[in-house]
Amino acid sequence: MTMRRSLALAVSLGLAAAAALHAQDAGKTMKPKPAARAAAPVFMPAGDLKWVDLDPTGAPGVKIADLWGDHTKGAFGAMVKFPAGFTTPMHTHTNAFRIVVVSGTFLQTPEGKSEVRLGPGSYLFQPGGSYKHVTGCDKASDCVFLTQATGKFDLIPVEGAAK
Repeated sequence: MTMRRSLALAVSLGLAAAAALHAQDAGKTMKPKPAARAAAPVFMPAGDLKWVDLDPTGAPGVKIADLWGDHTKGAFGAMVKFPAGFTTPMHTHTNAFRIVVVSGTFLQTPEGKSEVRLGPGSYLFQPGGSYKHVTGCDKASDCVFLTQATGKFDLIPVEGAAK
C-alpha cells in the first residue's frame, strides 16, 4: 500500500469515527471542554492508601480507598476490598460502575441469571439504575478491585429479594 493510500485510509477511518460520534451525540448540547492543563504526576504506593469502611454496606471488612474524587460526594475512582466469602443482598446502584479485578475472584449474579466469576485482570461495566444483582467474593481469598463510578456510591437493596 502506498503512503498516499495509507493516508487516505487513515483520514477516511477518522472521518467515519467522527461522524459516528456526532450521530450518537445528535440532539445533545455539546459544550467545548477546557484545554487540558499540564499537572504534576500523582504517585500513590499501595502502602499509602487510606482504607476506610465502605458505608452504607455495613458489612464488616468491606473497605474502600479513594484514588480520585470522594465516593461519598460524587464521581470517583477507588480501590475496594471484599473479605473472602463476602456476599451482598440483591441490590442496585444509582450510578454506573466500571470495575477491574486486581486480586481474588469477584462474583456477580445478575437477577435471574447465572453467577459470573471474574479473576485478576477482568473487567465489568455495571449500569446504574435498575440493574439488579448480587455481588461478592469467592471464599478462597479476599478480593481487591479498582472501581470508577459516575456519581457517589450507594447500595439500594431490592425489596422482597432473598437475603
